[in-house]
Amino acid sequence: MLEARKLTKRYEGAFAPALDRLNLTVAPGEVFCMLGPNGAGKTTTVNLFLGFLQPSEGQALVGGLDSASDPLGARAKLAYIPETVMLYGALTGLENLGYFTEIAGAPTPAGELLPLLLAAGLTEEAARRPVKSYSKGMRQKVGVAIALARRARALRLDEPTSGLDPLAASEFAALISRLRQDGFAILMVTHDVFLARQCGTRVGIMSGGKLARVFGADDLGHLGLDQADLALFAQGGAA
Repeated sequence: MLEARKLTKRYEGAFAPALDRLNLTVAPGEVFCMLGPNGAGKTTTVNLFLGFLQPSEGQALVGGLDSASDPLGARAKLAYIPETVMLYGALTGLENLGYFTEIAGAPTPAGELLPLLLAAGLTEEAARRPVKSYSKGMRQKVGVAIALARRARALRLDEPTSGLDPLAASEFAALISRLRQDGFAILMVTHDVFLARQCGTRVGIMSGGKLARVFGADDLGHLGLDQADLALFAQGGAA
C-alpha cells in the first residue's frame, strides 16, 4: 500500500541528502514503526509520501499512485494524523467530524458520524461534547475517525502517544492494533519503543537519511533492546 523505491531527497547547498535511496514497503495489515533521531529523514519521508516535496530521485507510491505526479490521487488513499490534531474547540466531536469530512470531499451522512467516532474509541458522551474539553488522546481519536470516513486504507501517524498518560497511550496502541487487523497499512513515526513493541509488526531505524536497520517488532523484546540500544544501532555502533 505504501512503497518507497530508491527514494532520495537532496536540498540545495546541503552536504548530504536528507533522504538517501530509501527502499520501503508497508503492506495492508502491517504497522511499520520508524524510529530515529531528529534530522534522520523521517519527516522528509512523510512529506514525500504526501506529495508536499518532489523527490530528487526515486518514487513514493501510495496504492500504486506516484505521490509526485499524482499528489491528489495519492492523498486520497493516505490519511495523515499529526502529533497534535487541530480541531475547532467550540464544536463537538460529531460536528468536527462532519465538517472535516465535508471539506475533504468525503461528506458523511449524519447517521454515520457517531458510529465512526465509536469505532475510533470515543464514547458517545464525549462525541456530543465540545472539543475544547477533550484531551490530546481524544482529539487523536477524532483524527482517526476522519481517516475512517475518508475510507483511506493507508495511515501515517506522527508520534501518536507523545504527551499521553499511560492509560491513554495503551488505549491508542490498542486502537492501532485494531486498525492493523482491519487491513490498514500504517507507517508510524515514534520515539516510543514500548509502543513499537506493543502494536508494530516491523521497526525501522533511520539515521543520516538512510534506513539503517529493520527488525521484527518481536525482536525488540527477544533481544532485550531498549531506547539506548536502538540509538547505538542507528549510529552503526551495534551489530
